[in-house]
Amino acid sequence: MWHTLPRIALIAALAAWSGSLLAAEPTRVLILVGPSTHPPGTHEVAAGGRLIEYCLEHMENVSGVEAEVIDKWPADRMSLQKVASVVFTGDRFPPAEMPDRERIMGDLTTMMDHGCGLVCYHYATGLGAAHVTPEGDHPLLRWMGGYFATRTPHHQSVARIFDSATIEPEKGDHPALRGWKAFTIRDEPYIKNYFGKEGPAKNVTILASSMLPPESPAREAVAWAVSRPDGGRGVGIVMPHFFKNWQNEELRRLILNSIVWSAKLEVPAEGVKTKLPELATFKPAAVEPPPAKGK
Repeated sequence: MWHTLPRIALIAALAAWSGSLLAAEPTRVLILVGPSTHPPGTHEVAAGGRLIEYCLEHMENVSGVEAEVIDKWPADRMSLQKVASVVFTGDRFPPAEMPDRERIMGDLTTMMDHGCGLVCYHYATGLGAAHVTPEGDHPLLRWMGGYFATRTPHHQSVARIFDSATIEPEKGDHPALRGWKAFTIRDEPYIKNYFGKEGPAKNVTILASSMLPPESPAREAVAWAVSRPDGGRGVGIVMPHFFKNWQNEELRRLILNSIVWSAKLEVPAEGVKTKLPELATFKPAAVEPPPAKGK
């Protein structure tokens, strides 16, 4: 076919073909599993990472995502240039707990400066006193818009298991809100999260809230998003604590919507759709916490 085309038409055809190859380049999402010492059935960070990887690569209405689960930061800095978003799971924000913290934070700073996305869920949204300045400053405050402050002098967030927490989407047109509705679960959604001395910045959008604690309810932000000046996007979601709660389609859609949005892909009007196999497929230590001794 090519030899029958006039020269100008041939150049145009080659350009279009080359452009289609570039368009086919997958959107890379890195899922970093950090250290965790929680008992079986809770956190299950490695299994959760594998579950997210599966969901991202099997979305029914979003294509072209290539996800990878890692537990060590890549040594190849060139490979990081192709990452559209990084998802963190672990006990506290993983780079703060890993031995090569300075190198990871340096690489992340470069990535964030170039507009890379960032999503943290549950304890990965957390920072302790050793990680922040006395006033509470940390890059995560800008990269993600806020964090769960655990045992810090400037602020004290609250971690508590609620037998019945109703999670409600906030009003608005943020893409991460698409396709999911209010749900009630037994979980540990952190409350009193820290957004800076003046509260959430103007570029921070609260995605979900809950009236907690039940004895003195106030509307607490449990998921939020930030559109950063560098063009990047960050999201913090303070659930799930129990691995079994990944079965909740509404919660799962909130998290997957957020990852897709953070990677600068279009979130479908109905939200991200996935079918989840049995949770045991992802090899957790336990799907549900074992019963307490003596019960």
